[in-house]
Amino acid sequence: MTYTLTTPLYYVNDRAHLGSTYTTLACDSIARFRRLQGERVTFITGCDEHGLKIQRSAEAAGLTPQAHCDAISGEYRDLWRRWGISNDRFIRTTDPRHRAIVEQFFARVEASGDVIEGRQQGWYCVACEEFKEESPSATEPHCSIHLRPLEWRDELNLFFRLSRYQQQIEKLVASEGFIAPRSRRREVENFVAGGLRDFSISRLDLPWGIPVPGYDGHTFYVWFDALLGYLSALLEPDDPADLELLAQRGWPAQLHVIGKDILRFHAVYWPAMLLSAGLPLPEKVFGHGFLTREGQKMGKSLGNVLDPDVLLERCGADAVRWYLLRDIPFGDDGDFQQQRFSDLVNNDLANTIGNLLNRTSSMARRWFDGAVPPAGDASAADHPLALRCTACAEAVDAALEALDFRSAAVAILELAEAANGFLNDRAPWKAIKSEEGRGGVAADLYAVLETSRWVAVLLAPLLPDLSGRMLGQLAQPELVGDSGWTAARHWGKLACGDPLPEPTPVLHRLELDSPL
Repeated sequence: MTYTLTTPLYYVNDRAHLGSTYTTLACDSIARFRRLQGERVTFITGCDEHGLKIQRSAEAAGLTPQAHCDAISGEYRDLWRRWGISNDRFIRTTDPRHRAIVEQFFARVEASGDVIEGRQQGWYCVACEEFKEESPSATEPHCSIHLRPLEWRDELNLFFRLSRYQQQIEKLVASEGFIAPRSRRREVENFVAGGLRDFSISRLDLPWGIPVPGYDGHTFYVWFDALLGYLSALLEPDDPADLELLAQRGWPAQLHVIGKDILRFHAVYWPAMLLSAGLPLPEKVFGHGFLTREGQKMGKSLGNVLDPDVLLERCGADAVRWYLLRDIPFGDDGDFQQQRFSDLVNNDLANTIGNLLNRTSSMARRWFDGAVPPAGDASAADHPLALRCTACAEAVDAALEALDFRSAAVAILELAEAANGFLNDRAPWKAIKSEEGRGGVAADLYAVLETSRWVAVLLAPLLPDLSGRMLGQLAQPELVGDSGWTAARHWGKLACGDPLPEPTPVLHRLELDSPL
């Protein structure tokens, strides 16, 4: 069985921002965790490239929509490569095979009797690509999310008969586990309880979109088109565009990870569309929170947008991944505070985890011929640090299964703190001064080095680069799939007498003397 998970397909009206980076980093950690457990994973990301907002962005830049999409999608793809994202697919909705999938899907929905013609009137937010459900009473209505003026629309469109699926969607959104976190479920249940209304799936006279077969002048509404990218992304390079292949390629998805602002599209509209087309439903939709900066919403007008390129260049992927995954409960809103970011990275990674390995390796090399010291009593599976390692591994597994990155990170940090405390209590720098204390020092250093190895192994889904550097400092092989992950989580894998490399800092302290 394939474990299929997806980020949203990012809208290419503009470059990637910290919010899209956050979503993608979280999905990357999930994908890595699943692979390390031996599961076959298809991790999908990509770009949504149709709609009025993109058409206008291209016009403002003096480009054709296709040239604009090529440029921005290329930036996304390159950014994820530089961040070390391990996605298996990158879908663009301008892909010709995607268009063919959309046409096949629409044919099924139409054959189900779920496509009707009707008039769409209301206030429209171009930035949301969405009609607002309730007409604002203000003289100049604005979108509450984007704070931009709404546009009045009055046109004949094609509609999807969402109202036909009221009972099925009510049952689905109320089911345990479909919408996560739990706090988000109530929002959707309230929306559905208000009665589902048919929604427009086409636009008139909008050239930048996929034409609706059989309906001149109509192009598909961007959300109807974009959601189907999760399906077309599953096609192998040599596959024909055929919906019948999807069951063999990993559909249904086990997990959609999205921002909470697009939860309704994924938890209500998308399942109803799939039911109409006779396709299985995804297992879970997870809506995470928004990121602010120093307590303020990020925006170009405020000049406080955090650029992923700048963060990567000045801070490195490990530091940013740690802060976002360790400090923000996944699902809640989070605030990026530069001082706290710097403090957490320096205290947790450079001091607690990095220095633990560095100083223990230095003592072992100095006192035991540059090699892993004899284990002695530390080889026992009931050694206090061995028991802590096993308990930590169980806690990390449970946390990551629940998408609780924060608890996983804290558990690993507490393991490193326990090893530091053990080292300080045993004070090998004192015991080594007497010959009779040498055996105990060797065992203590072995136990702490072995715990450092466990820390490195358990960090692999969250901080793959740092994990690899730590394992390299211990002359340990990279983790590859389930065999490496499982084998590495046994106490006593460090071989006594094996050479230890010259220690170097596995992560340098952040010295941020100016705003990011």
